[in-house]
Amino acid sequence: MNDELVLEFVKCVNEADTAKMHELLSTDHIFTDAHNNLVSGRDEMITGWREYFKLFPDYRIEIDEFYSCGDVFAMFGYASGTYKGLDPEHNHWKLPAAWKAEVSGGKITRWQVYCDTKTPLEIIEKASKIR
Repeated sequence: MNDELVLEFVKCVNEADTAKMHELLSTDHIFTDAHNNLVSGRDEMITGWREYFKLFPDYRIEIDEFYSCGDVFAMFGYASGTYKGLDPEHNHWKLPAAWKAEVSGGKITRWQVYCDTKTPLEIIEKASKIR
């Protein structure tokens, strides 16, 4: 049951469906990014996701492997996106990534991403110099 919840969240991310994402997160949700920065709170995280989707409107998570141990889930695959949907040939990235999710009370309480962010950050920097 909880594995379905986690996979539903991935689907919502891939569809940029922040309304449904909001329903799936606990009010005290904690998000940890690839730099170990924390965002606490469901509403704060949804705001963060909305901003991220503005940067990478086609952001996707591709899960190749999925493991669970109780209410903790590990996923391995790829993350990808195109900076502001601009020129996919030069502004698209796809990188190996991993995610950890924790579920309690039928809600996702924690979501953590592990991914090298060098390429997306370089694309943002390069695009900001062009404008």
